[in-house]
Amino acid sequence: MTELADVLDRPKFRAVLAGANTNRDTLLTGIRALAELVDPPPLPAQVSRDLDDDAVLALAIAAQVDLIVSGDADLLILGNHSGIAIADAANALARLTETEPEK
Repeated sequence: MTELADVLDRPKFRAVLAGANTNRDTLLTGIRALAELVDPPPLPAQVSRDLDDDAVLALAIAAQVDLIVSGDADLLILGNHSGIAIADAANALARLTETEPEK
């Protein structure tokens, strides 16, 4: 939640939220109401070339997710981890709707 709050504070996201007639705090409150918070154990060894991304992988494993959606190149290069697919937003949407992403 902390990282999401930091990302939503970036100018490009503030503009998107303003265009959607909402703000960071309102969005975070809504997500907290819907989310199940998981405190995962760390991975036994570094997987990603960015150590901070291992926390994302550990969380995904602990939460037993099917898909990680990210724009982070250090995660995307992995393609998958522990049977969990890692995709950018366009490819994730394509997987969910069973269509090919637009080029």
